[in-house]
Amino acid sequence: MSTLSRRLFLTLGATALMTYRSSGEKGDAVSLPHDLDHVLLGVSDLDRGIAWLEERSGVRAGVGGVHPGRGTHNALLSLGPRQYLEIIAPDPAQVGNSIAVPSAAALVARLRTLKEPTLVGWGAHTDDIALVAKKATVAGLKFGGPLNGSRVRPDGKTLRWKTLTLENNFDGILPFFIEWSRDSVHPSQDAPAGCRVQSLTAKTPQARQAMLAARTLGVDLSVTAGKATQLLARITGTKGEFELR
Repeated sequence: MSTLSRRLFLTLGATALMTYRSSGEKGDAVSLPHDLDHVLLGVSDLDRGIAWLEERSGVRAGVGGVHPGRGTHNALLSLGPRQYLEIIAPDPAQVGNSIAVPSAAALVARLRTLKEPTLVGWGAHTDDIALVAKKATVAGLKFGGPLNGSRVRPDGKTLRWKTLTLENNFDGILPFFIEWSRDSVHPSQDAPAGCRVQSLTAKTPQARQAMLAARTLGVDLSVTAGKATQLLARITGTKGEFELR
């Protein structure tokens, strides 16, 4: 992983000391980022992932559609207003096709190796992705995008968005950023309901560095120090509360 710029440490050091949380230290008790758009549950097979999540949540995710040229397809569950869970898996119909976006190719490769459903990242919504790009540039954070994305829903309607992905997201701890097209229906509005997200937190050996980067981009994710990198989501479904990690 690339190191954060000296500029970022100088400009955000004071803020990070106030908000950084590690074992034995106290800080902001933020348990759910205010800009959470969706969490990604990675699986190697979409049908098995849908069944696995239904067993725990009591709600069956609805098929979302295909990501053309990115090698994946998905299913969705609403987690509340403008928040949802995306089960994402390699799309067998796109096997052998070239994937133009490097980050998408890396994701597909990872999904194929998963032995069990795993949180592989999350998205933060923004109404001004150009501003996010500006903040990242000023802080010396490398990123890809903004890139246009789209997905055709089962009803034939096309969702459109723009995304920005950090080059160093600390193995999925930091989000990618998404700005939805104004003419697109947010997936949370018509995905199967019955679940609510209670918290999204993270652990990483690089907690201080991850928090520094998060704060400069306005992300209020709670990050604690840990031996391994891990996202943890607590969700309440019709069968009660369960965890995803």
